[in-house]
Amino acid sequence: MGYLFNFESRDRPVASKQAFINRLTRGAAWSVGIVAASLLLGTWGYIHFENMRAIDAFDNAAMLLSGEGPLAPPSTAGGKIFAALYAVASGFLLLGLTGLMLAPVFHRILHRFHVD
Repeated sequence: MGYLFNFESRDRPVASKQAFINRLTRGAAWSVGIVAASLLLGTWGYIHFENMRAIDAFDNAAMLLSGEGPLAPPSTAGGKIFAALYAVASGFLLLGLTGLMLAPVFHRILHRFHVD
C-alpha cells in the first residue's frame, strides 16, 4: 500500500493531470474494496451474533457503516458487543478513507504552492 502515497517530492515538478487522475482512481478503487470488505464483515457479524437473515444483516451493517445507526437494536450480548466494535471501527474507517481519497488533492494543492 506504500505506492498509494508515493507522491513527487518538493524539488520535482507537479505531476501531470493523468498521473493525478490515476492517483484519484487508485484511491477510489481501494476505498470501494475496503468498504465492500467491511460490509461483508458486518453482514457476517449480524448473521452470526444476532441470527438475522442475510438481507436484514446487510441492511444493518450498511446503516451502521454509513453512520446512521442500526435499524434493529441488537438483542444478544454478543450482538451488542459486535455492534459497538463495528460502529467504532466504522467511524475510524470513515476518517481513514476520507484521507485516502483526499490525499492526492491536498498534495497537489500544497505542491503547487512550493513549485517555483
